[in-house]
Amino acid sequence: MSDDGEDELTYAESGVDIEASEAATAALVGAVGESEGDYAGLLDIGDRYLALATDGVGTKLLVAEALGDYSTVGIDCIAMNVNDLVAAGVRPVAFVDYLAIDEPDENFAEQVGRGLSAGAAEANMELVGGETAVMPEVVKGLDLAGTVAGLAAKDAIFPAEAEPGDALVGFQSSGIHSNGLTLARKAATRNHEYTDEYPFDDYDTVGEALLEPTKIYTHLLDPMREHGVHAAAHVTGGGWTNLTRMGDYHYEIEDAFEPQSVFEFVQSEGNVSDEEMHRTFNMGTGFVAALAPDDAEALADETDGRVIGHVEEGEGVSIRGLEL
Repeated sequence: MSDDGEDELTYAESGVDIEASEAATAALVGAVGESEGDYAGLLDIGDRYLALATDGVGTKLLVAEALGDYSTVGIDCIAMNVNDLVAAGVRPVAFVDYLAIDEPDENFAEQVGRGLSAGAAEANMELVGGETAVMPEVVKGLDLAGTVAGLAAKDAIFPAEAEPGDALVGFQSSGIHSNGLTLARKAATRNHEYTDEYPFDDYDTVGEALLEPTKIYTHLLDPMREHGVHAAAHVTGGGWTNLTRMGDYHYEIEDAFEPQSVFEFVQSEGNVSDEEMHRTFNMGTGFVAALAPDDAEALADETDGRVIGHVEEGEGVSIRGLEL
């Protein structure tokens, strides 16, 4: 962390309290009733499940707005949705977007559309429409969200529960993805502008490092099914605590991927603690699967993953000397 005496930034103090957010979500679910499924809502349609998930790009849009570069946020919107379906063991088939703006602008709308098209092509699914709403008294700038639909045979979805003794196979993120940007933005702009030179070789500017689009993991679906994955986690808001969505066990991480330079930059500039970083960001690993050890080695060998740890009785997540 930085030793320049600046206050330590946290996600909550930056404006997003994860515990408060989870409580609000629980209140909403309690009012409308729960549906089957975790990462995606599952609707029984006979011999298959219809799966639905919805998500947005979040405050990453403010970085895009500052740079006037909206070319990648459509990819983020696709990725944040389809990756949730992949974590459930469901293949995405169709996507609709919702773009809310304060005033029409053909240039940025065209850039957003290009990103959506690129993301849908990478996920191998169809864009089947969407909605653009002009709401100057409701929205300042823009907001971008979407909903993905997927289909899966009933015996194809993951059991969604890890087992003690399972190995954990991790898959690299592309960087900061689309979570934790409220903290990342405040840290990055403490002493810099988005257009300032980035202090590492990966990117030219600070803004470019923050805008790296979210990685899409649909290519993992078939090999994960073939090797009998028990459960999977899309590492999003809440960072490494997302692993506990695979079941109430202890997740011991022994060989995680090294975080990309953007995380070092954010931590240093924001004087952010190691624990806060791992509770907020993916820290270099965007997707994790739990499965039997022999199958895990085979899955890692056939994909771009590697065995990063294991599941045992207990609770919480241990990583890099931290207990989350």
